[in-house]
Amino acid sequence: MSGFRFDRLFIGGEWVAPLDGGVRPSIDPSTGAPWGDVAFGGVRDIDRAVAAARDAFEGPWRRMPPWERAALLRRFADLYATQVDALAEVETRDNGRAIRESRGDISLHAQYYHWFASLADKLGGRTIPMDNSVHAFTTRHPVGVVGAITPWNVPMMAAAWKLGPALAAGCTVVLKPAEQTPASSLALARLFEEAGFPPGVVNVVPGDGPVAGAALVAHPDVAKISFTGEGATAKTILKAGADTLTRCTFELGGKAPHIIFADADIENAINAATGSAWALCGQSCALGSRVLVERSVYDRVVDAFKERAGQVRVGMPLDPATHMGPQAHQQQLDKTLSYVAIGKAEGAELVSGGQRIGGGDLAAGYFVEPTVFASVSAGMRIAQEEIFGPVAAIIPFEGEEEAVAIANSTPYGLAAGLWSGDTGRAHRVAARIEAGMVWVNTYRYIRWSTPYGGVKASGWGRENGIEGLDPFLETKTTIVSTTGQFPNPFQS
Repeated sequence: MSGFRFDRLFIGGEWVAPLDGGVRPSIDPSTGAPWGDVAFGGVRDIDRAVAAARDAFEGPWRRMPPWERAALLRRFADLYATQVDALAEVETRDNGRAIRESRGDISLHAQYYHWFASLADKLGGRTIPMDNSVHAFTTRHPVGVVGAITPWNVPMMAAAWKLGPALAAGCTVVLKPAEQTPASSLALARLFEEAGFPPGVVNVVPGDGPVAGAALVAHPDVAKISFTGEGATAKTILKAGADTLTRCTFELGGKAPHIIFADADIENAINAATGSAWALCGQSCALGSRVLVERSVYDRVVDAFKERAGQVRVGMPLDPATHMGPQAHQQQLDKTLSYVAIGKAEGAELVSGGQRIGGGDLAAGYFVEPTVFASVSAGMRIAQEEIFGPVAAIIPFEGEEEAVAIANSTPYGLAAGLWSGDTGRAHRVAARIEAGMVWVNTYRYIRWSTPYGGVKASGWGRENGIEGLDPFLETKTTIVSTTGQFPNPFQS
């Protein structure tokens, strides 16, 4: 896949040269060197992409029967399923995710598109009981043009979570991927073209956030923004979209508690906790990076984390044997290492890792050792702030009350996990944790049919599940007289 070149944007069903941007190298984080060239757009490119999406929305796409939209989505999903290996390689080269993870994740994406296709012709409203003089009912309609802004850690998955429901609802889309990982979205555009979607229904414009992203958010013809990323960017989006009252759905950061009670199946809990701590090179908002462990089994869990950290094979991400690749870009590498220094300065015990890997074939890449901190208190910055790197902070607790208090002590509320052999305790604790998704005796199990999203600083709205279509639909109420009579109010 070396020499990858996408020097055109996908706008209005055509591959066009950027008007405001240009062609830039995409950096392979495992080498720190370019691996391909990608087109970047600017303000005028966003303008013409939104115009194409608006024309498609007002034209063939909006008028297309929902079962025909569903058929196109299914055709796209079937094409997607044939390209898993190629798409996984593009994503791995772009963000450094281990190829075994990329393939495993991307192999499920076709099911997301099939799921939303299955809902496209079931978006009915309801009849509202009234008196006999009127008939009242609701209908649901697409909001219009959607700006979908995806992150650099899972660009293909985030695109599936946004494009699937938006297209099923009858919206059209301008997709703006993160500037660090632009290539996979353009590879995706090829499949939409091959599937036969009408021109302008899906448009893909990579570009810098402060330029292309800002233009998309502030555009008066964009009805909705669906954004996955960090909270600071979400606040900027809200301010930029205030003048046009643009609707927003946000899937933001997390600092998920992964709670292990002493009565749990400790071995399975350790398997899940270590696996989730270092998955995606530590770059996932749903990682259980705060590992809360009941005091009586604390030392056992810390020792296991130390042992497992030594078993993680950090290496070149295209090697099928690699467990963990590099950080996705230089800025994230610097951020992760800075938090290791913060943890040590705060008095946490560095049990394992914490160093950049600088030797041999990995010397030029952005590799960090799997890192474990013990003796962490809930108020430390490494326990409060999202690092987005392979850094696990292990926090001791005594009993349910303290576990819940620590779990809820951060600004975030995206996901959480708990392990216990007591069914009653599992229900009690899960109900009290402030999070949009809680896993009990499992972790990071996410599917197309389960709503996903956060509370507090972790976001607004839900993706996936039947609820995933709601942000892309408007509800209209219609009231029809059954008598045709309306009295003259001035008769008497």
